[in-house]
Amino acid sequence: MPMRLPDSSHATRLRAWAVSRLLPKRVRMRLTLLYGSLFVVSGAVLLTITYLLVSRSNGMFVFSRDRSDPSGDDGVHMYNGNSGSATLDGFAEAQRQQAMRQHALEMNRLLIESGVALAIMSVIAIGLGWFVAGRVLRPLRTMTSTIQRISAHNVHERLAVEGPGDELKGLADTVDGLLGRLEGALDSHKRFVANAAHELRTPLTVEHALLEESLIDRDATVESFRSNFERLLVLSEQQARLLESLLTLSSSERGLDHREPLELAELAGKAVRGCREKAERSGLRLDVATGPAGIRGDSALVERLVANLLDNAIGYNVPEGWVKLVTRVEGERAVVRVANSGRQVPPDRVGRLFEPFQRLDRTAGDGHHGLGLSIVRSIAAAHDATIDAHARSRGGLVVEVAFPLRATEPSPAVTHHEGRHRLPPAAPLTVGT
Repeated sequence: MPMRLPDSSHATRLRAWAVSRLLPKRVRMRLTLLYGSLFVVSGAVLLTITYLLVSRSNGMFVFSRDRSDPSGDDGVHMYNGNSGSATLDGFAEAQRQQAMRQHALEMNRLLIESGVALAIMSVIAIGLGWFVAGRVLRPLRTMTSTIQRISAHNVHERLAVEGPGDELKGLADTVDGLLGRLEGALDSHKRFVANAAHELRTPLTVEHALLEESLIDRDATVESFRSNFERLLVLSEQQARLLESLLTLSSSERGLDHREPLELAELAGKAVRGCREKAERSGLRLDVATGPAGIRGDSALVERLVANLLDNAIGYNVPEGWVKLVTRVEGERAVVRVANSGRQVPPDRVGRLFEPFQRLDRTAGDGHHGLGLSIVRSIAAAHDATIDAHARSRGGLVVEVAFPLRATEPSPAVTHHEGRHRLPPAAPLTVGT
């Protein structure tokens, strides 16, 4: 009959159950047992070595002669049992047997007293281990209690542990850094929710006013109803675009589920075809120069990134202005660059344009909600790309997005220039002076 091997999953569950049941729940108790066990083992090894060294005997003993011996031979001599005299050999054998019995008694006494001493010191070692473990874990208990007190209302608090730069200090500094990032994320989330509520509340208020006007106006005509309904349709389309932008922003911030080989020039061409009619209606010149640049990522998101750059360049332009789009390879990066003419952009405002709901003008009647560049930034972060943006001296904006080339590792970097801002992936914008 073949022998059945035990089920590995069953053995794993058995080990997990034994560990959870047999090991103490508290770290202090586990450290105490560890310290005590180490002391007991070390003490037992030391006593064993001492016992073996003392127990070694080679059968020789020492005797001395009287100084009045006529033979004139006095002093101390070592006897090894080969003297040649029967009387001396018998006496020596009796002395040796007595010495061996005495040695055995002493070794037995040494063993008992060593065991008692080891037991007493084991109890003392366990007590000292409990005390030392408590002192070692005291900073951890302090940090734990402080972290438990921190909530969304007081996330600004920090551990602020002082002392040498050991592992506990490093852990406390890491937790403080995590709390700082969490505070920033919560503040950003609060601002985002407030801005989104404001953006949605404004068209809802206008819609309510239009509907109320249609109901209370008894002299309303078909033309007035049609005019109000057309305005309602425009507001509805704006809200739909806002919700679509919010969904895109949320999906891109979660990261990519899959990456596929993409050609940046091809995606840029699709985005240009979708925006060319809008540019012509606005009286703008759209220049395109696309070169091959292979990347990996999500085609829909990358196309949306280029389309948002073009939409931003067209929407915030001046009559008879221009928009230029270029795709090329620079070193180990695939770059898409969109530049446009337009009004003067303050250099200190460039960084804020990449935050949600940030616009040069706080008027929402033009259909822009201030999410285009924030979506660009989020999509770039999901693709490990960097964004370099700066205001043109004659008006307008220049935005470069650099993707890692296909089959190369991302190497994000942050550079600061006068009026120039480079955004690393998943990092806040640093505004230069």
